[in-house]
Amino acid sequence: MSKDKVIIRRASLSDLPEMKELFRETIQYVCANEYDDEQRKQWASSSEKTERWENLIRLQYVLLAIKHDVIVGFGSLLDGNYLDFMYVHKDYQRQGIADLLLRALEAEALRQKATVITSDISKTARPFFEKKGYVVVTEQQNQRGDVILINYKMKKEL
Repeated sequence: MSKDKVIIRRASLSDLPEMKELFRETIQYVCANEYDDEQRKQWASSSEKTERWENLIRLQYVLLAIKHDVIVGFGSLLDGNYLDFMYVHKDYQRQGIADLLLRALEAEALRQKATVITSDISKTARPFFEKKGYVVVTEQQNQRGDVILINYKMKKEL
């Protein structure tokens, strides 16, 4: 990671426009090797589900990674033991941001007395999570419109 400090803080509703843009761009650019254009388009379109995103902020423990006043990543924990979102800005890949977010979310899960953390992980993110001790429970096929998106139910003992 560069010398420039990454600040981790809780997200608020006012962060949603920037978070949704980061979400769409990450899917379009970072996931291009594992998912085709139509799959990425369907996946990214979930950023239009306003209620889902507002509930993300209201109901989950959501952390942002901020660098130079820009959101460079975000992750969320639902019910203290489910990692729901984990996205890093396309221009800030491989700089330790996902690692910072994951460690902070796992610490929160432990604080909430979780013994196992689970998540549904994309093909793109699977190698990262495997390096962090997560194991595949099952491969999943998710129908989105008329396309199938493959991801993996993964878990880690805390």
